[in-house]
Amino acid sequence: MPVETTNWAGNYTFRAAEHVSPSSVEEIQHLVRSRPRLKALGRRHSFNSIADTTGTHISLDRLKSTTLDSDARTVTVGAGISYGELAPWLDRRGFALHNLASLPHISVAGACATATHGSGLGNACLAEAVSAIEFVDGRGNLHKLTRASHPGQFFGAVVGCGALGIVTSLSLDLLPTFQVAQTVYENLLFETLASHLPGIFASGYSVSLFTDWQGHRATQAWVKRRVPAESVEPASFFGATRQTRDLHPLPDHFAQSCTPQQGIPGPWHDRLPHFCMEFTPSSGAELQSEYFVPIADGFAAITAVESLRERITPHLFISELRTVAADEHWLSMAHQRDSLAIHFTWKPEWSAVREILPLIEARLAPFRARPHWAKLFTMPHATLRSLYPRFSEYEALRRHFDPEGRLASDFHDPPE
Repeated sequence: MPVETTNWAGNYTFRAAEHVSPSSVEEIQHLVRSRPRLKALGRRHSFNSIADTTGTHISLDRLKSTTLDSDARTVTVGAGISYGELAPWLDRRGFALHNLASLPHISVAGACATATHGSGLGNACLAEAVSAIEFVDGRGNLHKLTRASHPGQFFGAVVGCGALGIVTSLSLDLLPTFQVAQTVYENLLFETLASHLPGIFASGYSVSLFTDWQGHRATQAWVKRRVPAESVEPASFFGATRQTRDLHPLPDHFAQSCTPQQGIPGPWHDRLPHFCMEFTPSSGAELQSEYFVPIADGFAAITAVESLRERITPHLFISELRTVAADEHWLSMAHQRDSLAIHFTWKPEWSAVREILPLIEARLAPFRARPHWAKLFTMPHATLRSLYPRFSEYEALRRHFDPEGRLASDFHDPPE
């Protein structure tokens, strides 16, 4: 019987006719060989149909193995594990990942498949940590691709958007564990950002600016610094004022759901995300969009979006500005370019947001803005293809691993 399932935010209802939860790779292989249409389902944090199918949803929730290789500094994890589960486990054993997204609730496999990211001029997306990927292809065959042995396919497969196969495990490169101190500042003027954008985002291991697009300012700047390698938090940050109480990015929300601030050092996994694992992340009932532009065009892109502030703000919870280092993954939004990510957390008002997104996309078109694969956008498929120099190679890889199109969907192959 069909099981009605919604995504995390409740804005999308999946159409799958069947929902199954295999506990082994062999079960997944059998399912793939016996079903005409299927798709992997992770933590349901996507805001669009990227993880949907009219056939069988294969939940990965039961694949949560963790195997640590201390000598090689790698961990191999099952595709069902979340960062909130993995990160403390690694920290207790003396290791860390290079970065985390703002929410620890998301799955490792889903985040890597969509090039989800944290922030930092020196930090590439979360998929950059992947050194090996194991997946079951559209014919039920098991493959393992590594960065070292399969470079011709690896960088097309890791950020695969769920269209090459059912990911069963990933191996991730690790760092020695480290501590981070997080400080929040208020009211950073855009005039300062205009002349100091690289310096502002280079001022911490991870830096996020929040804005409501009013007042020509960032309402908050969240600066996360490694301890003790980076400098102590100053009382002023490019003219913004240091806060002496914990804050939520949304002024009418309580800060207890946010990770500790006020410069108090703590484990990397308890500071790099904005939100704590035990609370509802962000606002909860919300919509999200995000666009990536070359960092050299960052302030021009910010100004272009700001020109729409009177249309945007009534339907917006908050926007976040972050930086992401370039990488070589074919479908990464930061493919071969250091990027500024302009993120929108919208009120759950899709009819209004759907009218605003084309306006934002038109303003950002001169900068060849790439939308986040798992969030809301309205760009046509032909435009998306033109934004990625290796998109045709990715499509060839899809045909190679899924020749019968069992993993295809309207998201990947929209009707003309």
